[in-house]
Amino acid sequence: ASLVSSSSATHHGASLCWSMSLCSSDATRRRHHRSSSVSSSSGGGRKKGRRCHHQTSFFSSSSSRQNREKKSAWCLCRVGRDAGVQKVVVQAAASKSSGTTSATTTLWGGGSSASVEDVKKCALITAIKTPYLKSGKIDLQKYDALVEQQIAGGVQGLVVGGTTGEGQLMSWDEHIMLIAHTSKIYGDDLLVVGNTGSNSTREAVHATSQGFAVGMDAALQINPYYGKTSRAGLMKHFGAVLDFGPTIVYNVPARTTQDIPSEVIFELAKHPNFAGVKECEGNERIRNYANKGVACWSGNDDEAHDAKWDAGAAGVISVTSNVSPKLMKELMLGQKPNPKLRDDLIPLMRWLFKEPNPIGVNTALTMLGCAEPVFRLPYAPYDENTRREGKKIIESIGTEHFVSGGFGPGSSSSSSSSGEKGGGVRDVNNDAFILLDEW
Repeated sequence: ASLVSSSSATHHGASLCWSMSLCSSDATRRRHHRSSSVSSSSGGGRKKGRRCHHQTSFFSSSSSRQNREKKSAWCLCRVGRDAGVQKVVVQAAASKSSGTTSATTTLWGGGSSASVEDVKKCALITAIKTPYLKSGKIDLQKYDALVEQQIAGGVQGLVVGGTTGEGQLMSWDEHIMLIAHTSKIYGDDLLVVGNTGSNSTREAVHATSQGFAVGMDAALQINPYYGKTSRAGLMKHFGAVLDFGPTIVYNVPARTTQDIPSEVIFELAKHPNFAGVKECEGNERIRNYANKGVACWSGNDDEAHDAKWDAGAAGVISVTSNVSPKLMKELMLGQKPNPKLRDDLIPLMRWLFKEPNPIGVNTALTMLGCAEPVFRLPYAPYDENTRREGKKIIESIGTEHFVSGGFGPGSSSSSSSSGEKGGGVRDVNNDAFILLDEW
């Protein structure tokens, strides 16, 4: 219970108890999961999962819709203390139940035994932000509200505890708790990818085994950073974690200072649990992989449109979709390329990455009211001039296209200049930000 708000310990404690019991009960079934997870499901569906005992697929059924509505109602009850969050969850749940989101692009079958082919079908995956309470603990109310809006916006999957979600600043207890929480509540709606990689093979193995035990569908695995290793070491490291279930390898040399050679990727692709690679080294690299049958997700939002439509990428693991899932869905899941929308979004993307990620998206979600103005150091918010620049960019696109924090009566925000309904952008004073050096 110390991981979350003490004022909501009754509800969140239940999530933690569930997480712990599932770790215990499912650990003995890991061997079965290893074998079943690599099987391809017939007709585009997926194998039976631990939490879903009927044949499932990407397409809607009455039973799965009822299950989603029950979970939405339970989630609404759980986060209902905050009127703004409650409003957001109600709107998102209503959007889902009314059918305004496409079941063929948002419905995930449930359970935690996604096949590799299931993973490859997800074209829009959000690297979800982790909001914090003023104490520095994880704010599950704001997190749930943000996830609900991702689902309503048409996102197909989440990376939990990634760089954007600040997994690097979490204890492993927090990390696995958040994966468990997301899998339990949203596993029927989204592919849940747990970022369980580490520069220590021992830690990566332990975290990955726990992540699959508590219900994640796939793992995101980075190559060892700082303490870099040899090509032989890379093969051994990835080989140790691939056995647990569907895996996306993450190549981001700007952070690890070591590029994963194409030869290593091609060798890893022979493993039945290899789903593909999140590639940050540009679209020519992606084109080369795609031409040889390796699934790729662009790790660069500003290149994602061309990565899919020109280079053959499976999709994107996106930061921008945190703030505008609807527009990212239109960009990545439309029927044809949309270069105009791409160009319209480039200023927003450049603003979000003006400083190292996740500084930009943390600032943006604070301004949109989706997160408290709380930063775990070493991250610090954009300065006032940069925040004003971002506000202009968001308002020029239209706040109706962005996630909303459900501002309360005393909030200072501005509405879209077009007059359409949107959450608005808050003016957050410098002294409102809380920068924590311990939590």
